[in-house]
Amino acid sequence: MANRTSTQNLRKRVRYHYRGNAAGSTLRLTLGCLLGHELRRVGSGKRMTFGKAGEATLSQWMADNARVCWIEQNEPWTLESQLISGLDLPLNLDQNRHNAFHSRLKELRAHARQRARELPISS
Repeated sequence: MANRTSTQNLRKRVRYHYRGNAAGSTLRLTLGCLLGHELRRVGSGKRMTFGKAGEATLSQWMADNARVCWIEQNEPWTLESQLISGLDLPLNLDQNRHNAFHSRLKELRAHARQRARELPISS
């Protein structure tokens, strides 16, 4: 696997997952879809989020229910591949086609995006 170095530090990345929006966080997109939030096109119509209220509700749900931990690793992409292949991580799509929930989750997210394209752009 190639080294995909992030331009942001871990703190910024985790903070965005907790306080950002579905347009910039695949975790938020997945959780919001699973929790039944309506994905909508916003701004110019190219970005999709759960809207201000939906994103706020999702942020609160994550604050109440989601936890993060980490370990320092010189080559985290190597450990990531090992963990994804060896553990049951149903919310992770990348490198995880072997997971029984993979196709259902992809379908759910695709349906949410398609539905958002059919709705008017939100302000």
